[in-house]
This record gives sequence, structure tokens and C-alpha cells, in this order.
Amino acid sequence: MHCSQAYQRLIKAYDLKCSMSGKGNCYDNAACESFFHTLKVEHVYRIAFESMKHARREIFWFIEAYYNFKRKHSKLGYQSPVKFESAASKIAA
Repeated sequence: MHCSQAYQRLIKAYDLKCSMSGKGNCYDNAACESFFHTLKVEHVYRIAFESMKHARREIFWFIEAYYNFKRKHSKLGYQSPVKFESAASKIAA
């Protein structure tokens, strides 16, 4: 119980929103877990970062230049997220 209370205090101290599913719901964080796995396997584990600044720059590049714009996602019909959303917005219009 003490760890839970300390964790909740930490979340509040940083003005974060706690997101946890109910007991037994293992699918709540599936998309997030999948993203972080991809980030680590496809990028982070392949680089020897020289500094925290270098790591931030590389991770930013992976997410903003590659993952969102170029990497094809099977769940999106093998389109990038940007292309998928662009197509969806044209359909909705």
C-alpha cells in the first residue's frame, strides 16, 4: 500500500494523469507497449548514444520524421499514421 500511495503522490506532484486499467485488463496499454517495443528494437538498441542530448535528438527524429511519416503500420493497412489520417480526413469531409 505504501508504494501505491508514494506513486500517487509522485503523479500528483508532477501534475500527471494516471492511466491504469481495471484488474485483469491487459489490453489497456497494448498500443503504447507496442510503440515502445518498436522504438527500442528498430532504433534505440542500434545506437550508442554519446549523451542525453544525442539520445533525445535521435528519439525525436525516430518519432517525428520516421515513425509518423514513413514507417508503414500493419494496423493501418500498411500506411504511415500521417497518410492514414490524411485519407481518413478526406473521407470524413
